[in-house]
Amino acid sequence: MLDELRQIAIFAKTVDHGSFRGAAQALRLSPSVVSHHVGQLEKQLGTALLYRSTRKLSLTQEGERLLSAAHNMLDAAEAGIRDIANQTHELSGILRLTTPAVLTQSQLMDQLAEFSITYPRVNLSIDFSDDRRDIISDGFDLAIQMGELKDSSLKATKLFDMPRRLVASPSYLASRPTPRSPKDLNGWDWLELAPVWQKKAVFQKKEKREIAAKKQSRVSVNNVYALYQLTCASAGLAIIPEFIAEPAISDGDLKYVLPQWKTDPVTAYAVWPSNAPKHGLTRQFVDFLKG
Repeated sequence: MLDELRQIAIFAKTVDHGSFRGAAQALRLSPSVVSHHVGQLEKQLGTALLYRSTRKLSLTQEGERLLSAAHNMLDAAEAGIRDIANQTHELSGILRLTTPAVLTQSQLMDQLAEFSITYPRVNLSIDFSDDRRDIISDGFDLAIQMGELKDSSLKATKLFDMPRRLVASPSYLASRPTPRSPKDLNGWDWLELAPVWQKKAVFQKKEKREIAAKKQSRVSVNNVYALYQLTCASAGLAIIPEFIAEPAISDGDLKYVLPQWKTDPVTAYAVWPSNAPKHGLTRQFVDFLKG
């Protein structure tokens, strides 16, 4: 079938240019190759398409019918190519994105809004979930992932670091002796985020690094805002993003635990399929986020 489509295209160009030689120059082929393809098409169809003379070509009745269909085919193909080419210069289409729910109150929302205003021909379909989705099997063009990346064939680039702080409610802290270092937190009630369940809590103060000896947590959730609410309700202490903690700190609902000690930030990455076009919509969106 592919050979026949090629032969039909060569046939149409032959008629449009009025000779095998003219079509050969336009297609960058030899006249003999053009004549061969037209002859093969006639053999396949079992009918003559062209009457040949030493000076000109003329169409048979079957050739006229096929020429009309051939032009429709070529016009449709050229329109498709133009449409794709225009997308490269004028961003348009559908972009399917998955991102952690924790980022619904982050600067990412401002960036998404700005992108949608800047490129009104792009439709954004956004999935917010703290469960890490499979880009390929779930049909996403791009994912924003937090923390360590799994080894894969996907492309990735760093977007930003998200600072985190260790917090607890004033009433919970009132029932415990004031800690001086992470080692003093042994035996405290840790609330855990399921994606980072049982990961070590590493703290740093200037050049000194310590690991808090956490006991097995009795409460684990898969949503950062649930973790935040449980911490405010005095269920224990937790490490949460700084931008979520700050309003509660200002209102007095939470306090920083070991404020002189810092925890490692979580890095956010953009991740996308390796076969995404270099200048396509997905890569343009990544460049927008980084810019």
